[in-house]
This record gives sequence, C-alpha cells and structure tokens, in this order.
Amino acid sequence: MVTTHVFIAASLDGYIARQDGDIGWLLQRDEPAEDHGYAAFIAGKDWIVMGRGSYEKVLTFDEWPYDLPVLVLSRQLADSPVPEALKGKVHFSRRTPKEVMNDLAAQNAHRVYLDGGQLIQSFLREGLVADIVVTTVPVLLGSGKPLFGPIPQDIDLTLLSSRSFPSGLVQSHYRVNN
Repeated sequence: MVTTHVFIAASLDGYIARQDGDIGWLLQRDEPAEDHGYAAFIAGKDWIVMGRGSYEKVLTFDEWPYDLPVLVLSRQLADSPVPEALKGKVHFSRRTPKEVMNDLAAQNAHRVYLDGGQLIQSFLREGLVADIVVTTVPVLLGSGKPLFGPIPQDIDLTLLSSRSFPSGLVQSHYRVNN
C-alpha cells in the first residue's frame, strides 16, 4: 500500500509562498543549527510527487536537491521533455492523484512525499494523505499562496506531536483521519 506524507512550512497566516511564488521569507531565516526533522522525514520515502510550481521553484536552486525520483504532476509539462540534467531523476505526468497512487503501487513504492500547495490540496480532497507535518514560521505575509484551499467537507486531523524551536518556529504533526 502506498501512503503519502506532507512536510511543509507555512507563515503564521497560512501561506507557503508569496503570490509570485517567492519564498525568500523562508530561505532568509538564519537557523542553520536547528534540525527541523527534514532529513529523518525524507529518509523514509521512496518517491517525491510535486506540483509544477514547486518544481519550477526548485529549478532556481543552485543544484538539484533530491536523490529520490521525482514525479511532477502538471498538465502543462506532461508533454514536455525532461531537461537533460534531470533525465532519470524527474518524470512529468498529467495523471490524477488516484492514478498516480496506482502507478506508484505498481512500482512497489510505499511512502511518498507530497510537495506543493495545489498538489497537497488535490490529494487531500481525494482522501489520499496519511499525515501532515507543518512548520509554522513566525511571520505574517498578509497574502500569498495558501497551504490549504477550499475543500468539499471537513477533514478531521489528530495531533500526533508538536514542538517549538529556539528560532520561534513551531512544528505540528497531524494524522489525517480519512
């Protein structure tokens, strides 16, 4: 069985990026000594599934940060060739969340990291998210790209753990009760 897991940061007012996609407010934070648990989180995953916006943001980084295979869900990119430097590392698809889960199960994947606001929202709407780790950054942006958007019905969560860091970040881990 394939399970999906979210590990993401958001501003106190619930945004994961400014409206133009800028995440400088997150990258400028000076907490190099703090371990927020990402390495332990990603170590237990087989695949990363992300949306086009996250993929395009990662392309602006100095180097490709992932060792795991990455599946980018995007109708716009689905028919585009993968850049030469990312061949074998990145795959494009226009498949639905349920189709992606079936595809990954057929490839013997077990635990998948979901990244990107709209992608996370689509998997949540389909009842396909096992748990969510949200690290709240003590900043108010006022507007931007929300972590969560409209949903057809309430999604019940159970708090598994919560911890704070000296920098003021607060991390909460929730199980999604589907």
